[in-house]
Amino acid sequence: MKAYLKPLAVLAAILAFALWNGAAMTAHTDRWRSQVEQADALAQTEDWSRAVEILADSYADWSGKQTYLHIVTEHDAVDDAEAMYRRALAFAATRELTEFRAELADLRDQLRLLAEMERLNVKNVL
Repeated sequence: MKAYLKPLAVLAAILAFALWNGAAMTAHTDRWRSQVEQADALAQTEDWSRAVEILADSYADWSGKQTYLHIVTEHDAVDDAEAMYRRALAFAATRELTEFRAELADLRDQLRLLAEMERLNVKNVL
């Protein structure tokens, strides 16, 4: 029985980390998605300065988590979201509402995908 304790402890630690990581990723992406939605709503009311400010704050928050994101999730998914943030900021700077809203919709979906990829479920395990 003693021989099984160390492997079981390791498996329990891995499970605990996976559960924590899924919850942490969901919390982060929910926050970023909320910020992106705020920026979208502000742009629709033509409050471009606040929209840019909210989106820039979201991007700064996102950038602060880059090390964590690159450790726990696929680099391509993180890089795609990064590019979407930059394109959205560029569209906001030129006040291109249609392109800005389309980019934000893609960004929200990408952030949802990031959280989904880290959830502990059968699809992700297999």
